[in-house]
Amino acid sequence: MTVANQITIVRILLIPIFVLFSIYYGKSVETGSPLEWQRLVAIGVFILAACTDGIDGYVARRWNQRSRLGALLDPIADKGLLLTAIITLSLTHWTHSFPMWFAVLVIARDALILLGCGLLHFLHQNLEIRPSMTGKAATALQMLSLAMIMLQLPSYLALVYVAGIFTFISGAEYLIRGISQLRHNEKIH
Repeated sequence: MTVANQITIVRILLIPIFVLFSIYYGKSVETGSPLEWQRLVAIGVFILAACTDGIDGYVARRWNQRSRLGALLDPIADKGLLLTAIITLSLTHWTHSFPMWFAVLVIARDALILLGCGLLHFLHQNLEIRPSMTGKAATALQMLSLAMIMLQLPSYLALVYVAGIFTFISGAEYLIRGISQLRHNEKIH
């Protein structure tokens, strides 16, 4: 197993540690005695996990450690970290947290994309997966919203709504592109 893949696996293993400290912090908020050190540990673990994303990519490129396993694990680790953080910060009782609709929207969009890719693959279609600018913006806005919530900044909600709008639009774009690709490939065959 390559060093790059080992770093990716570390990122995956950091996810439950982030969840654990996030939940404990939420419980401490519920009791009226917030233990800020737990929130800080959760933030630190999240930052460490996020940093490993850049590190594993650098290692893979620099030392030519690209692999099929890495191509599979890296997006799983990325989406796993982001989705888990959004879901956790929707369900725990931090002072500021994601509204539940946001977590549902993000999950629905990602499930739609996975379902579409699976369907196209099942139908033996040539899959053209290119991230859209709206999709990249949605992910960036989700990350910024996540950062604002973890830092407990009171003005987070406006950014969550903007992230929600971009997430919805990007989901619609992926759906339209998938249907278009399916129709285009039907005409060829």
